[in-house]
Amino acid sequence: MRFCLDTHLLLWAAGDPNRLTPESRDLLGDPATELLFSTASIWEVVIKNALGRSDFRVDPGQLRDGLMQNGYSELAIRSEHALAVGLLPPIHTDPFDRILIAQAQVENITLLTTDSKVAHYPGPIRAV
Repeated sequence: MRFCLDTHLLLWAAGDPNRLTPESRDLLGDPATELLFSTASIWEVVIKNALGRSDFRVDPGQLRDGLMQNGYSELAIRSEHALAVGLLPPIHTDPFDRILIAQAQVENITLLTTDSKVAHYPGPIRAV
């Protein structure tokens, strides 16, 4: 199974694994699971870290390097993803979450999320 993690889940997996639910620990630890992160998540960390958000206090470059070293693959943002954002219902207004949702739908990759609003979107999205 292929999973793309939302930004908070990535941050927890990389720096605070005690915040992960037992279900998410099992999914992330399964050797048969292919783990991905979106370019959008790194972009979100860069922006929110620069704004001084306490929940984004991490070096974005180190986060990316650590994810790559731990077997994650990067999912780049393509124009198809951007166009798919325009087709999403207005359940959630966060642009970073919306591009993650669109990427999951276009690529048919399950998005793992900690956000209950994101989980209301149709498609391959799973709240953990």
